[in-house]
Amino acid sequence: MFEISPAEWTAILLSLRVAVVATLVATPFGIALAWLLARREFWGKSILDALVHLPLVLPPVVTGYLLLLTLGRRGLVGAWLADNLGIVFAFRWTGAALACGVMSFPLLVRPIRLSIEAIDRRLEQASSTLGAAPWQVFATVTLPLALPGVLAGMVLGFAKAIGEFGATITFVSNIPGETQTISSAIYSLIQTPDGDSAAGRLVVVSTVIAMGALIASEWFARRATKRLHGN
Repeated sequence: MFEISPAEWTAILLSLRVAVVATLVATPFGIALAWLLARREFWGKSILDALVHLPLVLPPVVTGYLLLLTLGRRGLVGAWLADNLGIVFAFRWTGAALACGVMSFPLLVRPIRLSIEAIDRRLEQASSTLGAAPWQVFATVTLPLALPGVLAGMVLGFAKAIGEFGATITFVSNIPGETQTISSAIYSLIQTPDGDSAAGRLVVVSTVIAMGALIASEWFARRATKRLHGN
């Protein structure tokens, strides 16, 4: 019952690989966008904010289908990438990482934005007054103070990426050893005879990973609060 098979280990390790890559690639974009939404006022800000959070309210299958239309082998952008740069996302593990990154992006951005908004702007202004360039203010004041929020967002994004299913299976299908993550492996196992035990093991593994990520995210959020308010 509790002996994990090589095929299950493959799905678990692939899920971790996909989630780690998705989180690491999405984080710089998430930090930049969170800073933009927290510190700048511009026309269309509400629209941009809505677009960032759109994957949370759209059916995941819709997001996956839009990725397929855009970045698939015959997609609007995907065809050019494949023909000119040899880059193919559809039906590859990199496509799974891309889909997971898109789906987890709102959960990554939100805690970072809240952390930046909670920082006293007078600290940033004091740094500017002392002659620091804008990028130096961000690197030496804003980012260090927002770091617990950044880590909380990364952990939440990682947890979402681990559990992503709809967008991934629509964009990259369910290919064992290539795109079959924990979620898609469970989906396959519950449709096969005698697959309940293996599915149960993967459910336990995914639950443990998700719980660990949520606990870590809460810990980082508390650290952010204490760091900003000094208690």
